Amino acid sequence: MIPRGRASLRHHARHMTSVHVLHTGYAANRVGSTVSLVRDGDAIIVVDPDMVADRSRILGPLAALGVEPHEVTHVFISHHHPDHTVNIALFPNAEVVDFWARYRADEWLDHDGDGYQLSPRTELWLTPGHTEEDATLIVRADDATYALTHLWWRSDRTPDIDPLAWDQAALERGRERVLAVADIVIPGHGEPFHVAR
Repeated sequence: MIPRGRASLRHHARHMTSVHVLHTGYAANRVGSTVSLVRDGDAIIVVDPDMVADRSRILGPLAALGVEPHEVTHVFISHHHPDHTVNIALFPNAEVVDFWARYRADEWLDHDGDGYQLSPRTELWLTPGHTEEDATLIVRADDATYALTHLWWRSDRTPDIDPLAWDQAALERGRERVLAVADIVIPGHGEPFHVAR
């Protein structure tokens, strides 16, 4: 049974759209992606559950926000590199969403691709560049429009030229598209940064 206060919090959360960074990523002599939580109505979405020094670095902040792993409804992965996908199995009931499909148990289910709505205010954009299969999650939260993406690695927007880029020109087009709508960008391996208008 859920304590009354927590139930009330969950009911209230169903009517809000929010984004929280669970773990800030890095890319140096060790690597880990930035892991985020999106709440949008009944959807509870974990983004890029990465390689971490200890899984408590994902699960601890998630618990502090009142979410148990089995309650996560979706896991979104920006691309298929291991540093963004290693801990998907922490969320046993989640539908996994990537650039071209949804995966639940043993089902491989197509989705609409660019513009696919994971939830009412959460949309997938195809943004190839870092890899051919990169995607960005656009979240129109109550406080801002967020882009959760690997179009940038770090909050200082470095490296400008992605050394692993599949297609730098495509990556630049994706950056322009995202900067036209996002108020806050959460890059693949760093703190969020604000977009100046």
